[in-house]
Amino acid sequence: MTYLDPLADLIRSCLPSSAEPPANSDDLFRIYAVLLQAKGEQVTDEDVHNAWSAWMQSVNSAHHALVPFHDLDRKTRAFDAPYAEAIRAAARQAEHRAE
Repeated sequence: MTYLDPLADLIRSCLPSSAEPPANSDDLFRIYAVLLQAKGEQVTDEDVHNAWSAWMQSVNSAHHALVPFHDLDRKTRAFDAPYAEAIRAAARQAEHRAE
């Protein structure tokens, strides 16, 4: 376990119950933890998609959504929104804990 794991867990805990993270996604949430540290509340849906794409490339390099964010249809783009919001919420919580 590294310093990224508690942040990854925090992000996961901030997800709405309707979100369904992929199986075996610990590495994905560590990447999201890096986004939290790098961008905090400024993270975008596109950032989340790019992080997911980097992870998915090693999981299933033929996945249909491995395209730039702007090439996704609206329905597919919507999958990134709850993760971006969870990262922003986790950033707010992490900031308050540090105070």
